[in-house]
Amino acid sequence: MTTAEFIEALQSDLREIAALGDEAIVEASERLVAAIRSSVGLRLLDVLGEAALEISAQLPSGHVELRMSGQDAEFVFVPEEESLGVQPAPSSDEGTARITLRLSESLKASVEGAAAAAGVSVNTWIVRQLSRATTSSGGGSQRSSKRITGFTQA
Repeated sequence: MTTAEFIEALQSDLREIAALGDEAIVEASERLVAAIRSSVGLRLLDVLGEAALEISAQLPSGHVELRMSGQDAEFVFVPEEESLGVQPAPSSDEGTARITLRLSESLKASVEGAAAAAGVSVNTWIVRQLSRATTSSGGGSQRSSKRITGFTQA
């Protein structure tokens, strides 16, 4: 699905509503139409991301990823690979969490390359690496009440 179509439809709706008013309202609506594109686009991505999380929580195995290519959004089912020792997707009781991760450009490029080589999304690759690092057989990781520290072996 192309998010641009939905954003343009909302902009068109706003123009039609403003056309009912006088010239000052039409002029103000044009400024709003121009400003609304990025805000609505971000909100739409938030909704699609939440939908993917809710769908994933209801699946018996695997998960749904939201993949973006420009303004094209796509939901993709990703089956869990039991043979890799990856922990199963969290149950609906456990929920999911989001984090923000800041990486240097070179590390980001390395992670993207590793994920592409593995044929998975960056998110899936990172989750797998963290799962491996935090399991009891994962090597030198230690868990404290607030942080996970250690290393992974690829």
